[in-house]
Amino acid sequence: MKPVAIFRHAATEGPGYFATFLSERSIPMELIKVDEGVALPQDASGYAGLVFMGGPMSVNDDLPWIPQSLALIRDAVARDIPVLGHCLGGQLMSKALGGTVGRNPIKEIGWGEVSVLDNPVAHAWFHGAPAKFDSFHWHGETFTIPAGATRILESAYCQNQAFALGKHLGMQCHVEMTEEMIKAWCVVGTDEINAALSSPAVQTSALMQRDITHKLTKLNNVANALYTHWIKGLAK
Repeated sequence: MKPVAIFRHAATEGPGYFATFLSERSIPMELIKVDEGVALPQDASGYAGLVFMGGPMSVNDDLPWIPQSLALIRDAVARDIPVLGHCLGGQLMSKALGGTVGRNPIKEIGWGEVSVLDNPVAHAWFHGAPAKFDSFHWHGETFTIPAGATRILESAYCQNQAFALGKHLGMQCHVEMTEEMIKAWCVVGTDEINAALSSPAVQTSALMQRDITHKLTKLNNVANALYTHWIKGLAK
């Protein structure tokens, strides 16, 4: 099997639990460290799937790798190679597929409840997962749903938490979290947290890390459902 390409845009925002999921199933992966200047592939043909992780930048920033990422996503979709996006990755997918990305009315940082939409596409992706669950969030922008895609997840503070288009999944929230990632983000994001504590959807570092093992176990179970459905479409 060809490897799954995982694009990292910040040192602390790696694949997390997604890498564990692939390893447990002996699915090969290749981590492409965009944050270290590693060049993106010219096309998606060498990979079974493409996965785009998060990052502190905006997809509307003038960065050389953003247009390249958008073109790569469109190439993968054209080749029927599945694409998966987490937060910034989901925003890249939306923009690549004709959507737009802009400021969300409410900044979300920390744990927050999300709701699975009651439609057949959402049921397929979240099969076996609860209709409501606590996901992890860290974003100030959000995406629109691209034409032809289906909205499958929402929260009280962000209407578009995830969309699916065939075998492709774009998420605003973070289901890939690990304990190490949350702790690291709380350190590097201290100033951002403190500046946004007036938001009803922003938690303190202490609250984010309270009962963390129990919360992550539940989130891992949801991620399992999503990732299990996604890998069904992997190119051989």
